[in-house]
Amino acid sequence: MNWAQHKILVTGGASFIGSHLVQALVGRGAFVRVVDNLSSGKLSNLAHELSAGAIEFIEGDLREQEVARHAVEGMEYVFHLAADHGGRGYLETHQAACAGNLALDGLVFLACREAGVEKVVYASSGCVYPNFRQKHPKELVYLKEDMVGPPYDADNIYGYAKLMGELTLQIYSQAREMKAVSCRYFTAYGERCKEDHAIMAMIARAFVRQDPFEMWGTGEQIRNWTYVADIVQGTILAAEKINDGRGINLGTMERTRVIEAAQEVQRYMGYSPQIERLPNMPTGPYNRVADNTLAKHLLGWEPQVRFLEGLHRTIDWYVANHQRNEIATGLESLLNER
Repeated sequence: MNWAQHKILVTGGASFIGSHLVQALVGRGAFVRVVDNLSSGKLSNLAHELSAGAIEFIEGDLREQEVARHAVEGMEYVFHLAADHGGRGYLETHQAACAGNLALDGLVFLACREAGVEKVVYASSGCVYPNFRQKHPKELVYLKEDMVGPPYDADNIYGYAKLMGELTLQIYSQAREMKAVSCRYFTAYGERCKEDHAIMAMIARAFVRQDPFEMWGTGEQIRNWTYVADIVQGTILAAEKINDGRGINLGTMERTRVIEAAQEVQRYMGYSPQIERLPNMPTGPYNRVADNTLAKHLLGWEPQVRFLEGLHRTIDWYVANHQRNEIATGLESLLNER
């Protein structure tokens, strides 16, 4: 697909995943419009593209109808990544804020429909999957796309908002009013990710030499951390190949215990304090891993970066781009806020 021939909007494009997506699209020759309210995104994430005049940037809140209408005007493809979100600590303690995603998504989708946007590519989440399927870490469970359905049991209000976004796009697609695809991201990490996400929290704790080293939960939680470059590649392929509004998993099938990830962070960073497990802190489901068979079949996609390789890249970036004293001073806020 020749992306240079299309007009593209990326909402939330100054954020962690959003900025990587913008750069990948620009690298494919596209001129991209970005809209972001900078509540968690940073203009520094797009410094090169802005200075080169490769993108158009709009600072605005998409929960305002006129901002949404202006942002999508003249666009053919909309990659909708904007959302009120964060790591586990944020999602469980800021559910009223996350509920605002219901309005945000609805306004963006309505604006796209009214403007005649050809296709919406939606950043959904593994949080749409039923909690009751993710309780037991010793079970060999892989979440398949068709597991999302009645009885719905999404992961708190953030998960339900993502679920409603998916269902809305399916209706638009079935009515032939707009092409769409929902990309279910599974535990993305990598350069520019913030400390409120689990892997980055571990790196930050080791970076400031926290002792004892705090770990939320029992450490037995199973995750499939997926490197951001793989997430972006899958998102672009989904935009190119899926039009019917379906949801598709973008995640590795590597199964990693949280305690194993923490130990590898400590080993690689040359730091081995006592680990203090905090089972009463927010942890999320205990067994969340994607089945990516459908993405392999429909997109020809599978993750290229193994967890250890991506983890080491992320640690190297973090150490090179942060000051220990600054992180130590604000660590508790960084772990819980956007």
